[in-house]
Amino acid sequence: MYSREEASRIREEFWTVFGQYLSPYRSVAGEKVNWVNYKTGIKHIYFRMQATKRDAFISIDVAHPDTGIQELFFEQFLEYQQIFNDIMGEEWIWKLHTTDEYGKTISRIYKEIEHVNIFDKKDWPQLISFFKPRILALDNFWYDVKDTFDALK
Repeated sequence: MYSREEASRIREEFWTVFGQYLSPYRSVAGEKVNWVNYKTGIKHIYFRMQATKRDAFISIDVAHPDTGIQELFFEQFLEYQQIFNDIMGEEWIWKLHTTDEYGKTISRIYKEIEHVNIFDKKDWPQLISFFKPRILALDNFWYDVKDTFDALK
């Protein structure tokens, strides 16, 4: 078991390595991107990557505090579901009105991988191989559809 400080240091080290690994990549628009903290440019829509000692996931989180507006954003994503699946090359899990790790109501579109441990450096290549193509594909998808969401805000 790791102390809180050591666990935090290991997580920070992983995300630093991941960020360095992706630093040569530019967005579809040709801009330099902080891939670990991807900015969608739309308030309440976030791209998240999380890894724990058991699993990891990458997601689009719609976190608008008004669940009705959250549902409108989610419905807009549903309109693009086929485009999303084509760009991602796989199907993801779509959940309207679920809760995040803080108990807040969100809607989430995500893909997860099990049996990986961020605290085991042997798993880091598998984690990087999981996150990298998906965050790059999310950027590609977002480049195509962002304007629609921009109009909804």
